[in-house]
Amino acid sequence: MSLTLLLSVVISGVITNNIVLVQSLGICPFLGVSKKLDSGLGMGLAVTFVLVISSLVCYILYYFVLVPLDYVYLQTIVFILIIAVLVQLLDIVLKKVSPSLYNSLGVYLALITTNCAVLGTANNVISYGYDILTTVVHAVSVGLGFTLALLIMGGIRERMEISRIPKFFKGLPIALITAGIMAMAFSGLGGLTF
Repeated sequence: MSLTLLLSVVISGVITNNIVLVQSLGICPFLGVSKKLDSGLGMGLAVTFVLVISSLVCYILYYFVLVPLDYVYLQTIVFILIIAVLVQLLDIVLKKVSPSLYNSLGVYLALITTNCAVLGTANNVISYGYDILTTVVHAVSVGLGFTLALLIMGGIRERMEISRIPKFFKGLPIALITAGIMAMAFSGLGGLTF
């Protein structure tokens, strides 16, 4: 695998093909957890961890179990089960290691199980035909892009809390408008090439 291709995968995953802002996957935790920077960072790191591990495990199971046994049609079900198990493990670990982060993430930690960004990334590495190294690089990049989007949105929303915003725009409406503007900005960087 060439360094240029890996760099292209990184830039694509973080910026030009951002999972939240360009592909519109993972919107629920993006809008729900991005109210504060610290919870956004925690959620971003948790999703990145689950993305990397689940993509790697799904890759291995797909190419070494499903394809040889000709059970490729079970791909989505198997991937969902893997993601669910990994999120449960993360839930147990966070409850023991960092109760404050566990409490700040609240219900959104359980939502990683149904976060379509995680399932979408696992499916993407298969459909793109990546090798195992590129799979890991892609998953890390997507996780970093998800975290970046959460942090930017968290910073903007913290600033909006002290800003004068018309009453009918407060809360979710202004968050959706902000997300739309961020999506346009990230999409505009799609012409970056190497």
